[in-house]
Amino acid sequence: MSTQSLSSLLSRASIDDHEEVLRSCDAVLAKSRSDSQAQHVKVVALLKLDRYEDCLRVFEESGDNLKKKAALEYGYVLYKTGNPEAAIDVVSSLADNRGARHLEAQATYRAERFRRTAELYQGLARDSAPSANEENDLRINNWATDAQLQWKGYPESVRHTRPTRDDLEAFETVYNAACLSIAKGEFDQAGLLLKRAKELCRTSEDLTPEDRAAELLPIAVQQLYVLICQGKSEEAESILQEISVKEISELSTKRIGQNNAAIARGTTANPYTLYKALHEVPDSTNNDKLFDFQYNAMTGNLHAVDLLVHKYDGIIRSTSKALARAPYPSTESSANLLSVYNVAAQAKGETGAPALKAILSAVDTRPKDIGLVLTAVQLYVNLGNTTAAIVTLEKSLQLLDESVSEQDKEIRFNPGLLSVLIALYKREGRKTQIRAELAKAAAFWKEQGTQPASLLRAAGASLLHSSLASDSAQAAELFKSLYEKTSDDLFAVAGYVASHAAIDHSQVEAQAKYLPSVDDLISDVDVAALEAVGVSPSSSTTAAAAAAIAGARKRPAPSHGRVVKRVRKSRLPKDYDPSKTADPERWLPLRDRSTYRPRGRKGKQRAAERTQGGVVTEKSEETTPSGQQQQKPQGGGSSQKKKKKGKR
Repeated sequence: MSTQSLSSLLSRASIDDHEEVLRSCDAVLAKSRSDSQAQHVKVVALLKLDRYEDCLRVFEESGDNLKKKAALEYGYVLYKTGNPEAAIDVVSSLADNRGARHLEAQATYRAERFRRTAELYQGLARDSAPSANEENDLRINNWATDAQLQWKGYPESVRHTRPTRDDLEAFETVYNAACLSIAKGEFDQAGLLLKRAKELCRTSEDLTPEDRAAELLPIAVQQLYVLICQGKSEEAESILQEISVKEISELSTKRIGQNNAAIARGTTANPYTLYKALHEVPDSTNNDKLFDFQYNAMTGNLHAVDLLVHKYDGIIRSTSKALARAPYPSTESSANLLSVYNVAAQAKGETGAPALKAILSAVDTRPKDIGLVLTAVQLYVNLGNTTAAIVTLEKSLQLLDESVSEQDKEIRFNPGLLSVLIALYKREGRKTQIRAELAKAAAFWKEQGTQPASLLRAAGASLLHSSLASDSAQAAELFKSLYEKTSDDLFAVAGYVASHAAIDHSQVEAQAKYLPSVDDLISDVDVAALEAVGVSPSSSTTAAAAAAIAGARKRPAPSHGRVVKRVRKSRLPKDYDPSKTADPERWLPLRDRSTYRPRGRKGKQRAAERTQGGVVTEKSEETTPSGQQQQKPQGGGSSQKKKKKGKR
């Protein structure tokens, strides 16, 4: 049979056994290595058999023609072999291919580009009516993306709030909704959702017993984490009995399960046992790797247990080596976490002021290391020295401000870093500095492509309280920008109205109608109850009531027209008697009082010398007008010598 006829037969054949398809392709390629159709069929068969490394090898050996012809398959094998960035580059060029967009969404999710993932899933749900299976997958993946956005620090991009009735029908959706609640810190809600997910998984008819057991393990691991966070040790112990870490197939889930189980068992009483437990599971690879927030938590736990077993030198070596490869300065939590554990190892278990000494020495060496600086700030705050914490943070920010690097400038005005500085300013009541910092940050981010909305909102609200015309103008500009981007945000609408009403009220009359009235805002406030518990009346109190309150608090003026100053009892002497007249000379020095009588011969002699008209002696003539004794100049040849000290 010729190669062409075999290839034609292969294209028309329908074979369910992928091994048989693979053997047929190898037979064709043995006669014609350049048969592109046989190569295409072979890579599909290898993908069906989950032989991703072999499939990637075929693509690399076959050249660019196969990569272009089977671009979707090539992107998929790149994704499955742990190269999501390359997979994104391949499939993003495939226009009008719904499968390629699904694959791109999966790859961007694995690459932790969750904003792009959310855009892709929104587009897939909007472009055309998905099938029943696709709709269920989109719902599950949308919830997973929102949970990752919350963990990544983009809460403004999260679209889901509470699961709907349809969401509660599948255990995968309920599980992802529970993950979102965990990311928000809503552990009570997460606990209820995880119980629901476990119940749905146990009663699912679509799962085999093996699949059911595999799906229940991650739910139990997540339940264990929630119970640990809630401090419910007894319930955590019961969940712990359901978890068999050895049976977990995914290495990432296995590491998390081993970590949570070790902590729940309370092995911290013996740090060496905990050290062994946390190092038992090997690192995961390819698509089974931990996400950044998971990896940072696990790395922190490993370094913490290294500190417990006094592996200081090992921590210093490993973290110093990693810091040398990390960007400096950086706001990435992974890099800053390394700095924290590096300096903790240098402190060798010390806390408080002794640890601060080692940390400040490290800060002098790396003054723009955010992890080190924040550690020093935290220790200063713990010691009650907020001023020193502010000075330490301001020095580092000044260095970043003076830098010509754009990266340093972006770190200088990082919203998280600024929030620390503003929190410190609030502790000392520095309102002017708060307003100045927010104004500078808003001016910087205004020129950038991506702008942190939370920082701009805080800056606009702070500038609204300023009496300076320049600050009011900047607040109006900020809220105008926020309103144009998110016109349905009531905060942005309120700020836009408040900042423009003083300039031209007619411009904001339409927007002001969308704001809730004062009556609606205070409809559920019991004013009488607030006053009964001691809340002072508001500024809207009527003039008559204000006058009555002011009159009740005033003291009547004295009848003789002269205000008598009251003296606190704490400033009066213990033997004070108001019936006795105070000594008028009590403010004079003792020797200047009329009642003063010197004692002894020397005292009487000094008193006589101070008396006008007294006998003048030679000794008194040598006294200067200021009362000080003149010193005789002593030259090098003076005959006067000091007596030697010694026994008499």
